[in-house]
Amino acid sequence: MKRMHGRILSVVLIAVFLAAGALHADTQAENTVKAENVVNTTTDASRVVSPFTGVVGSVQKSVVGVNNYQTVGSARSRGFGIRGQDGFREQLAATGSGVVVYDGYILTNYHVVENASRLSVSVMGEEEEIEATLAVYDAGLDVAVLHAEKLDVPSVELGDSDMLQVGEWAICVGNPLSEELRGTITVGIVSALDRKITSYEKTDRYGLKTTYVNSMIQTDAAINSGNSGGGLFNVLGQLMGIPTMKYTGSNYSGASVEGIGLAIPINSAKPIIQTAIERQLTDEGMNLHADGNEKGAAASVRLGVTVMTVNGSNNEAVYAGRLPEGVMIAKVEKGSPAEKSGLLINDVIVEADGNVISGAQALSGIISGKQAGDTLSIKVYRADNLDTAESVYDIKGEYMEFEIEMFAF
Repeated sequence: MKRMHGRILSVVLIAVFLAAGALHADTQAENTVKAENVVNTTTDASRVVSPFTGVVGSVQKSVVGVNNYQTVGSARSRGFGIRGQDGFREQLAATGSGVVVYDGYILTNYHVVENASRLSVSVMGEEEEIEATLAVYDAGLDVAVLHAEKLDVPSVELGDSDMLQVGEWAICVGNPLSEELRGTITVGIVSALDRKITSYEKTDRYGLKTTYVNSMIQTDAAINSGNSGGGLFNVLGQLMGIPTMKYTGSNYSGASVEGIGLAIPINSAKPIIQTAIERQLTDEGMNLHADGNEKGAAASVRLGVTVMTVNGSNNEAVYAGRLPEGVMIAKVEKGSPAEKSGLLINDVIVEADGNVISGAQALSGIISGKQAGDTLSIKVYRADNLDTAESVYDIKGEYMEFEIEMFAF
């Protein structure tokens, strides 16, 4: 009897275990179904209503990166400024944004391209940089137009910034912080119109400052370093402004400031855009280099030099008093006013039209006011033995003056 009861108990236990296993399997299957119901979902994009997606899709690729390469002194030159292998080198100094407004023409801020020895543009989704040239600029307004002959990117439609209303959407597209964040979209509203903002200052030899105050659009759309020169668009996809700067805590005695971005109204930039396009359509500046290679961009009146600022903090010879402060010529372009007048590499420009030149920005400000046929008076310090001097104390030179006829080339 005991064996019989044992067998019956074993059968019962096996049945219980089998039932428990089946129950567990049923529970696991139910849990799997529940989990799949949670994660296996979809979104009906046709039901998502946004005033921004269409705009972004139509303009995002038209906003390009702008790369500012500058010539600097090599450490091997010991600060003398000697040219060649031991003299100058080129490095990426800054990046910003730009918007294609016409076939190969890019609108940006002047401060994005200022002091550049070479410019290029980068297109979202592409690694190769495309060479660009400075066509027209206005330093006081902080606006510039570049031309990239090989750029194959659609242009945007320009709006009428006089029609902007406080409270309407502001869609900013740009490349903040680095190339890794190309095509970043930020959205806010137009917070105010006609803000009077100081955008440029020039100081003469006596310390008198000329201040340029421009009317700007205020928005709370995020504008960060690298956004400069990008686009502020309305919900129609029209370019309404050029994001240029943001206020930070340093602007107001350490106060915490957020959400105050400023953009140049597109109507302010339209005359500069028109000038660049008209020059191309009338073939002005569409000439050949002396070597027979076509020059792609219609050029504004330029001196035709690449320069670097030299002073006691970055040049040993200046610090020792053997060279004056100013801007040193690193390159002279073929066929330029500078070449025709006799300016040379290593000349230090110390004065232009009677104004002391302490930096490249001061020189650019004077040249920007010139037109074809105008004369630019330049004073330089030329040290003929700068390449061969064993020490800064062996450097010898003299001041020379030039009257340079300006022309587009």
